[in-house]
Amino acid sequence: MKLGLTLLIGISLAGTAQAQKKSAPQRPNIVLIYADDLGYGDISCNGATKIHTPNIDRLASQGIRFTNAHASSATCTPSRYSILTGQYAWRKKGTGIAPGNASLIIDTARTTLPSILQRAGYITGAVGKWHLGIGNEKGPDWNGELKPGPLEIGFNYCWIMPATADRVPCVYVENHRVANLDPNDPIKVSYTAPIGNEPTGKNNPELLVMKSSQGHNNAIVNGIGRIGFMQGGKSALWKDDLIAATLTDKAQRFIIEHRQQPFFLYFATHDIHVPRVPGANFVGKSGLGVRGDAILQLDWTVGQIMHTLDSLHLTDNTILIVSSDNGPVIDDGYADQAVELLNGHTPSGPLRGGKYSNFDAGTRVPLIIRWPGKVKTGTSAALVSQLDFLATFGALTGQQPGINDGPDSFDMLAAFTGKDKKGRETVVEYAGSLGIIKGNWKYIEPGNGERYDKAVNIELGNDPAPQLYDLNKDLGEKNNVAVQHPEIVKDLAARLKALKDAGRSK
Repeated sequence: MKLGLTLLIGISLAGTAQAQKKSAPQRPNIVLIYADDLGYGDISCNGATKIHTPNIDRLASQGIRFTNAHASSATCTPSRYSILTGQYAWRKKGTGIAPGNASLIIDTARTTLPSILQRAGYITGAVGKWHLGIGNEKGPDWNGELKPGPLEIGFNYCWIMPATADRVPCVYVENHRVANLDPNDPIKVSYTAPIGNEPTGKNNPELLVMKSSQGHNNAIVNGIGRIGFMQGGKSALWKDDLIAATLTDKAQRFIIEHRQQPFFLYFATHDIHVPRVPGANFVGKSGLGVRGDAILQLDWTVGQIMHTLDSLHLTDNTILIVSSDNGPVIDDGYADQAVELLNGHTPSGPLRGGKYSNFDAGTRVPLIIRWPGKVKTGTSAALVSQLDFLATFGALTGQQPGINDGPDSFDMLAAFTGKDKKGRETVVEYAGSLGIIKGNWKYIEPGNGERYDKAVNIELGNDPAPQLYDLNKDLGEKNNVAVQHPEIVKDLAARLKALKDAGRSK
């Protein structure tokens, strides 16, 4: 893989340099690296001391690092829906964690982040984890044409994992087809019952190379139990230890092939989601087990993209973003010793909760943006949301969203470039219940759900009473001061209700 990419880059350099001398591009390229389950405290530029992420740190030193940036939700599918549509996922039914055989959950008539950039003349690509469904209301036809999908909502090209690595089918999809599928070995998928006499993790644990700690005991692929049942498609199956290298290669090739025109790349890595099977170059390197190794692998991925942009002289005209879809989880279904080998590492940093949680560690995520010469380098405490990429990049490229587009998205270019230190007026967080942040105050509406998820060892932040936290004094959300400030509770509850009733933030 390395030699091929080096040759491609080398061959292209002369022509690219000449083209840039003639006329500088008028629109910046945009590369969004969207990590999976990366916690606020999982990177060293955010304070991690037990693990070092030099490439992410270098990116932060060259750009702006946000300390109050939010995904829309504390789980993957709704956050991905929001980042592409500019709409809070809790406004739309069916945006919970999608099964592997879900139909496309984004309406093809909706304006999306890639479609608005297409209108501005961008070539758009999606590489990596999708997890937003694919196919019509009957579900995906794994042996036929897979549409609607990414290409029907604004992408020109895609190489995706249909759902996530712990769910079948364990194959890649390129545009409208399963990649490398042998038509004589068709794929069968079920999420209700086993298929034929295929072994399962539950009935054949002796075949597993990675034991399950909860669930994840249906189909066995590459010695790993998955959610759902699968048969066939042997030639199309991915190799878990090569996922990061494969996706990075596809992302690099997209950049190389479209270097002569404005491009948008949505690169959704699989790291550090379960099952964690880092490549051979990273196994044992972190000292924190496979979860730590996967963080190093993610950092390598970021470094590879930075190197590609540098080699093609695209760095100065590219907005490069690194963020995460939600907060961290340690034990999420596999007995991979991630908990036992933490060694004092705190994935949530100073925050409370994690993935699935109403507390801030569920949605306050790493966000770094580099745009040389346009972004003020340093740190920003501005309140920002991934929802705002649609309106911001639409405005930046002269494509103002329509009245019904990106209903919860705002043009936040001033905040994203460091000129505005305040950012949003409010942001809503979602993890079963809704919370709202305004200034230093955070309110969580009353909820009757479980307070604690024993399976993943995370506080969920549910409480039948209203919760109010002063994040300036209590970033860890330890002291509920709702009783002491009833007027603030009333105000934030009313604001949250108004947002829910209005159906949009504008």
